[in-house]
Amino acid sequence: MKTMVISKLDLAKADKNYYASTKKPEIRDFDPYYYLTVSGQSAPEDQKFLTAIETMYTLAYTIKFISKANDLDFTVPKLEGFWWIEGGAKNQKEFEQAPRDSWCWKIMIRMPDFVEDITYFRAMESAKSKKPELAAKLEEVKFELINEGRCAQILHLGSYEEEKSTLEVLHKFIADQGLKIAGYHHEIYLSDPRKTAQEKLKTILRYAVN
Repeated sequence: MKTMVISKLDLAKADKNYYASTKKPEIRDFDPYYYLTVSGQSAPEDQKFLTAIETMYTLAYTIKFISKANDLDFTVPKLEGFWWIEGGAKNQKEFEQAPRDSWCWKIMIRMPDFVEDITYFRAMESAKSKKPELAAKLEEVKFELINEGRCAQILHLGSYEEEKSTLEVLHKFIADQGLKIAGYHHEIYLSDPRKTAQEKLKTILRYAVN
């Protein structure tokens, strides 16, 4: 009897339109996608933020294992995040000048199209039973449809603290195209900062525009 080989979906490879960018700004269009999301307010080095990431990954990997058991395996996608400050969602200068503990965020992991509500709820109950210490935090993880539509984006190479010059290029491009920012500052973290030198980190910087 032949062994069936289960194909593993890797969205980073399967959807280059979403997960690829260049250092030259460009316009791209995106469909609505489902994400696991957690929202909060704190500096990114704060334990609140770090716990939110840990909790979301716990649920993401539980969904992966449930899906794999049903012959729908996938690589857990890249971490992403929306960043803003209250009253200054679209003003990068205000954001940069605001205290870091006033930063609002929504961290996200995109889910494959075959992941449905029922899988999310099954994974939620399984994760809470295996990690009861995270039960309350797990309840904060949402399964959310997000539609950014038309976006302007650019690839930033380097540390997160040195995004300013790259963002200036992107903001100028948006203005030159006669467009306006219509959404939050969106970052897609292509590199793992635990394994990558800061000067080699790759991050897609993206804004919905109209």
